Amino acid sequence: MSKEKILVVEDDEDIGELEKCILEEEGYTVEVCASAEEAEAHIARSVPSLILLDLMLPGSDGLTFCRRLRKNDRTEKIPIIIVSARAEQSKIVAGLEVGADDYVTKPFNSDVLLARVRAVIRRTMRGESESTSSKTLLADGDVELDTLRMRVTVKGEPVTLTLGEFRMLELLIRRTGIAFSRKQIVDIVHGEDYPVTDRAVDVQIVGLRRKLGKSGAMIETVRGIGYRWKA
Repeated sequence: MSKEKILVVEDDEDIGELEKCILEEEGYTVEVCASAEEAEAHIARSVPSLILLDLMLPGSDGLTFCRRLRKNDRTEKIPIIIVSARAEQSKIVAGLEVGADDYVTKPFNSDVLLARVRAVIRRTMRGESESTSSKTLLADGDVELDTLRMRVTVKGEPVTLTLGEFRMLELLIRRTGIAFSRKQIVDIVHGEDYPVTDRAVDVQIVGLRRKLGKSGAMIETVRGIGYRWKA
């Protein structure tokens, strides 16, 4: 049985209990919080393996809460799946841009929700396993990736990336000069058949470039293909 601890942040009691039942039947340990503030207090006591986050919450909304988590050293690596009734493309893009790992729309299918949860946890565990077994320090110009500690620095200054952003950057730098299509990037970073649109990949690239500062210009758009790290 699974041992991962999942925190559900959902102010609708019925939906929160539904998510809790679905996840507990799969073997996960689940806690439900009705607000971002309640969730922060819970995380201060125990860091979860994954967060399922609603966007429309009392007090701080989900996007603001997600942004705060990504700016905190203790919580920046927690995988986050947004579960929201807001199905607009702009909201999905906004969720991914502030650091969410996935986005599921309500009403959701229980099998789909579980598949997304398993996929995110699997990617996280794979990333931790690879970073523990690898001692490679990739360097390209001002950018350095320490795959053992999963840290990135630009000109010696640390840069905070999500797991997806880190793996995307590692892919591009390991294969400097090679152009990857958006689908290839998704398949290699997230796994085949992962449901991410081309627009979402573009948003993640924009965010990655921004975080890298001037070095972000090394990520080159290849018209008609996708992206590459300049040779």
